[in-house]
Amino acid sequence: MTELKAPPADTLTPKFMTAVITAVVVMGLYFGRPVLMPLALAVLMSFALGPLVGLLRRAHLGHLPAVLLSLLVALVLLTGIGIFVGAQFAGLARDIPSYQNNIAHKIESVRGSATGNATFARLNHTIEALADQITGTRPNTPGTAGVPAEEKPVPVEIRASSVAPWQMAQDILGPLLEPLGLIALVLIFVGFILLQKDDLRDRFVRLAGSRDMQRTAVALDEAAARLSRYLFLQTLINSGFGLTMGLGLWLIGIPNSGLWGLIGMLFRFVPYVGVPIAFLFPAVLAVAVDPGWSMLLWTMALYGGVEFVVGQVIEPFVYGRSMGLSAVAVVVALVFWTWLWGPVGLLLSTPLTMCFVVLGRHVQGLKFLDVMLGDSPALAIEESLYLRMLGEDPDDATEDAEEFLRNNALSVYYDEVAARALMLAQADVNRGVLDGMRQARIRDAIKGLIENLADRKDEDAASAFSELPAAWHQIPVLCVAGRGPLDEAAALLLVDMLHKYGVAARVVNSEQISAAQIDSLDAQGVRVACLSYLEPGTYKNARYQVRRLRKRMPGVPVMAIFWGLGNDHSRYLDSVEATECDVVTTGLKETIHHILAFARRAGRPEAARPVGQVAAP
Repeated sequence: MTELKAPPADTLTPKFMTAVITAVVVMGLYFGRPVLMPLALAVLMSFALGPLVGLLRRAHLGHLPAVLLSLLVALVLLTGIGIFVGAQFAGLARDIPSYQNNIAHKIESVRGSATGNATFARLNHTIEALADQITGTRPNTPGTAGVPAEEKPVPVEIRASSVAPWQMAQDILGPLLEPLGLIALVLIFVGFILLQKDDLRDRFVRLAGSRDMQRTAVALDEAAARLSRYLFLQTLINSGFGLTMGLGLWLIGIPNSGLWGLIGMLFRFVPYVGVPIAFLFPAVLAVAVDPGWSMLLWTMALYGGVEFVVGQVIEPFVYGRSMGLSAVAVVVALVFWTWLWGPVGLLLSTPLTMCFVVLGRHVQGLKFLDVMLGDSPALAIEESLYLRMLGEDPDDATEDAEEFLRNNALSVYYDEVAARALMLAQADVNRGVLDGMRQARIRDAIKGLIENLADRKDEDAASAFSELPAAWHQIPVLCVAGRGPLDEAAALLLVDMLHKYGVAARVVNSEQISAAQIDSLDAQGVRVACLSYLEPGTYKNARYQVRRLRKRMPGVPVMAIFWGLGNDHSRYLDSVEATECDVVTTGLKETIHHILAFARRAGRPEAARPVGQVAAP
């Protein structure tokens, strides 16, 4: 029998500890909601009142008076909203009986339509039969066994009940005590947070980021700025939405239109589901008030049209690209925080998730939060291209490339995206996880990408073409793949760009310039030879290839492009000089620049640069 071995402790412990910590945090959020919910609401409200406090302090009002006055404004505003909503609902409750005839008429019309329709009748009969079978009941018919012939009336006795005054007060005020207590606790928290704002910030930095105070401070500042901006802009947009709804409903004829406009404003702070919930109230009232259906249709058109304009036109313009959250993250956060904290979680889901994303952006241990919840791409563009090449999907790669090329030149894409994707592949080759077959597939994917972008022109190619000698439009530049298929793929990028500049070029692989095959290399008419390497560290190979090329093509300048050398090439100077190349470059643009310089100075003694000199990026 094969013995099962437990996984090593060093691989199990981190995953297990992460799961335990996550479970503890979630349980703490759930069971600590009586304290954490008011605290979270207080933090949110303090961000909203922060600009008012700052304005009052700039008006030469002391810190304590500014905070107290801001709290007084918030309390008056909340009290006014409560009184207004209560008065509106009381008036609505008085008017509801007058709408009873309209409601009954609509119910009868719907029932009559369903009764007169054979399909609805059959469906209703089927549902009733299934219900009888499930409950085990049968229609009462005369003579059925087990059914009494007649039922005796049940005597009813009415007694006057006496309720103590304190019991009546408890029944009336009891439901109000919890929300009033929550509001009072939130205001107390807000006062302390605004009074001790700087001290609380210093303590949080000390606890969370004492080893990297700069990064922690930046994270806090970004979270505060992003959240304050979100609350301010969202309040402005939602106020405009509520005002438009109230005015539109008043024109349609919906009673209490101001109340529904206010509810629309408040509910719109809840993403996705807030507006549909706010729509239900005036929709039901439209059905009750209007004898027909036109008022309901106008209400639906009003909510749908205004929400479309606000959500698809105004918000993208005001917010810029986005709030920093992905659409999936907003939905997941909505469900998660609602499950934890109920209706309060609906209101807090977006601001809290935004804060977690900012923390994940600046705290390395929480980086997964930015990846999971943020709106930035999970992969860099060169990493995405590498995956496309591994999947042999040049068409999707071309689609991403065209998006990049809307704001960038083709040479920039080849240099900063395609070449870096090939460097990622080369790193996997060095780790021994990318075999020769997949390297060849990546090379073929690059060929497909180049073919798909064949109609793209570089911004400087037209002027350079007219300045070249005519012979350089026909005689090729020889591009040599340094070692394997990946270096050959990089050389293909250079060849394609040279073609766009009007310089003929071709690629040969490393085997064609090996010691055994160098004598059979077709070197007729070659004016410049360029070696292509994806990374530093292959200078010995480059040196011997340069020597073989010089022996086969005497007098022809030999260049080398080390794509991965980058701008910091000072530590590689000795090795670069050992390659014995005339020019060593580190990118596509400067390589083309030097090839064009060779073309313009063809036949002149100064055409070649000193051996081993590195071109400036």
